[in-house]
Formats: sequence, structure tokens, C-alpha cells
Amino acid sequence: MCTIGFIGLGLIGGSLAKSIHKVHPDYALLAFDPNKDTLASAVADNIINGVCEARDSRFAECDFIFLCAPVETNLEYLAYFRDTVPDSCILSDVGSVKGSIHDKVKELNMSSRFIGGHPMAGSERTGFENSSDHLFENAYYILTPGEEISVDKLSAYTELVSSLAAIPMVLTAQEHDYITAGVSHLPHLIASSLVNLVKKLDTHDYMKAIAAGGFKDITRIASSSPVMWQQICLENDKNISFFLDEFIRMLIQVRLSVDSRDSESIYEMFASSRDYRDSIDETSKGLLHKAHVLYCDIVDEAGGIATIATILAMDGINIKNIGIIHNREFEEGVLKIAFYDEQALSKAVVLLKKRNYIIYER
Repeated sequence: MCTIGFIGLGLIGGSLAKSIHKVHPDYALLAFDPNKDTLASAVADNIINGVCEARDSRFAECDFIFLCAPVETNLEYLAYFRDTVPDSCILSDVGSVKGSIHDKVKELNMSSRFIGGHPMAGSERTGFENSSDHLFENAYYILTPGEEISVDKLSAYTELVSSLAAIPMVLTAQEHDYITAGVSHLPHLIASSLVNLVKKLDTHDYMKAIAAGGFKDITRIASSSPVMWQQICLENDKNISFFLDEFIRMLIQVRLSVDSRDSESIYEMFASSRDYRDSIDETSKGLLHKAHVLYCDIVDEAGGIATIATILAMDGINIKNIGIIHNREFEEGVLKIAFYDEQALSKAVVLLKKRNYIIYER
């Protein structure tokens, strides 16, 4: 029987535990988290088999240990586990930056026992209460093996990741940090900066009032954890700075094109970005879930929303959120309905179209 330990049961640690429990119910899962309510929830949900102390001898029984805590805590646990768990145990983390932890691994001479991990899936929400047993399905799961890791250990980890319906991808720590600086870290900085720009210039809250889908879509990730993203910026500063420089140069060029009314350059910018964006595979997940949302035109009359909610409920379709969109600049329907997964969205579209509702998907 395989035994797996967790340090931290937040969004990623909790989702890993739930996913492994779902696919491998015979595995024994042990966990420590400083939040006792989190551990109590994991026990109540029958996700973990054992609650551990911060320093617990039972971790020595593990075949895998996942470090799912803040960076500094993970580094401290590396030193602790070096002397308390056997060499056969595979140690991993789930952090968004790999350079610093691999530096610590080398310093501790643990390269034969450590495989960095980064599941490219997540949410702007945090905590065990927002974790799920399908977070990693169709998501890339990047593995950054230590320099001395054996083929057997890498194969074992790859098989575990694949069993969760994730897509393993092996990279070096340096490749990982460069790539994620461009496709994850920079977008978060852009989203946060854009929100702060609008906040600064929105003297009468008019922009906030009419902010529609386009603004909300590209700034949704600005709702992510400030603490986590502060740490990421400090850990991956050189790569982020490089991408910021390139982005600033591009923005300056865009401004010059607009100021000079260079229609050809402006068109080329939008056409090029559209073509590249449309070439991105829509079947795999990114670092944030795709929003499972539809928009529906309804007549502005009493009971209109209740009627739609009843139609969906009678077919067993759970609604995550529902509300009126007052601005249609980017939204094509007036009623926005969010669902928990793609299957519920697809069923809802078919059902409402049969009732002659006009439906728009995004």
C-alpha cells in the first residue's frame, strides 16, 4: 500500500489529496496543516487517514511527501525530512517558482530524492474549502527532477500524476521559471496593475459601475492571494523583470502607433494577437479554471430569473452563480449564469435552447 504525506492542505494540497483519494482509495494519506479546522474538514470528508503534528515520526512511512505550504515553510521541511525520512521517499513541492527550492535541495545534497512539481491549475480562490477532486484533470503538471533523480523515481511520480488525469511535462527548474514568468506571473502583474489604474482614475466610480465582461475577464486573476503573489515576485524576480521590460517596450510601441494613427500597425497588433490566441489549445486547463458561463437574453418581467432557475433545477443542474448584467458592451446576453463544470454548462445550453431562449457562450 502506498502512503502519501502532505504539509499543507490548501487549495492545491487539498485538491491533490482529494484527487488521490478519489482515484486511489486504498492509499493511506497523512497530513499536517497549521489550521486545525482544515484538518478536521479533511477527516470529516474521509480524505485523510491520519492527522499529523508539525514534526511527526509517521512521515517516515511515506512513499511520497508533498510540500504544499508557503516557500519558507517548505524550505524548512526539506532540512527536517533530510534526516527523518528514508531515501526511498520521493519529496516534492507544488510551488509556482522552482529555482529557490532546487537551490536548497542542492545545498542539502537531496537531489536524488527531490522532484519539483507544479500543477498548472488553480483558482483565484484559496483554502481547502475551495479544493476539488478534479482540479488537475487535463491540466499540465510540470515536473522538475533533481539532477541525481533515478529513472524509477521519476517514473513513479509520472505515473501518479497521470493517474489523476493530469498531463505530466518534464522541464528543468530554469525552463519552468522562465516559462511561467511569461504565461502566469506577468499576466497577474498586468491584471493587478490594470485594476489599480482604473481604481486610481475612477474618481466617481463610473468605470466600476459599468465595468463589463471584457474588463472582468482579463482582471479576474487580480482576485488571487496577495501573499502568494508577493512571494512569487520575490522568488522569480529576474525572469519577471525580463518579461516586464519586453512588455513595456511593446506598450511604448503601441502608444506610438496610436499617437501617430498608424492604422496598419494597430490592425497588425490585433490580428497577430487574435491568430496566436486562437491557436492555443482550449482542451487543456491553465493556471486558472475556465469560467463555465453562459449569457441568456430574457424579457424583463417578474419571475424571469426564477423560471430559468427552476428549469435547470428540475433537470438536476446546479448553478454556481446567477445575476443580471447591466452593461452589454462585452456581454451579449443580459442574464449571466455560472456553473461548476463544463458538463453542467453543456446540459444547460441544450436545455434552455429547447425552451427557445437565446443563449451565448464565451
